[in-house]
Amino acid sequence: MPGLPKVRNMKFSLPTSWQKQLSGETEKPYFTDLQRALTLAYKNRTVYPAQENIFNAFKLTPLGKIKVVILGQDPYHGEGQAHGLSFSVPGGINIPPSLRNIYKELAADTGMGISDNGNLEHWAKQGVFLLNSTLTVEGGQAGFHQGWGWETFTDEVIRVISQAQPHVVFLLWGKFAQDKACLIDDSKHLLLKAPHPSPLSAHRGFIGCKHFSQTNEYLSQYNIEPIHW
Repeated sequence: MPGLPKVRNMKFSLPTSWQKQLSGETEKPYFTDLQRALTLAYKNRTVYPAQENIFNAFKLTPLGKIKVVILGQDPYHGEGQAHGLSFSVPGGINIPPSLRNIYKELAADTGMGISDNGNLEHWAKQGVFLLNSTLTVEGGQAGFHQGWGWETFTDEVIRVISQAQPHVVFLLWGKFAQDKACLIDDSKHLLLKAPHPSPLSAHRGFIGCKHFSQTNEYLSQYNIEPIHW
């Protein structure tokens, strides 16, 4: 990002399990520019999530433990919502419409009750990597950090998962996520596609997709512990 003033960049601290595979990426010029831009953004404006939560998905789901990847686009941009996991919100925060539809499909697919808690950390700790393509956002301005460099970084993250892990289920909901399929080796992983769970598209095929039961059936085929949704 040319023209940005010289400042001491905030330092991103990737969890140990990710550092070896991604160290080359974080040393590239585009990532240095991204750090500089985010340093200024966090200093001067409202940015979500909190800095310490940017890599929350990476902290909660080590690379070697990944069983499932759920791709989102960018974090929630309302106060208190984003905490570094795609589609998830902290406990006590109103459940956003897309997550509400995810819960509806989960209930219809598995017979589970519909949760009143939007925190998906219990998924992440079981190996569900909840990755947004863009990891930060300006308050009240959806998509504001798209094009800053995050997409280049998270595309590499997807490639690393595809190469390093066996038998991962990639849940690709909506066109944006489905466009990432080219980064994934579908000869060794399962790609499940459906419309996005947002109210605008959920009833075009997300509701009724049965992705949660299909995920666990696939994992069980390879003697991998299924997800306790």
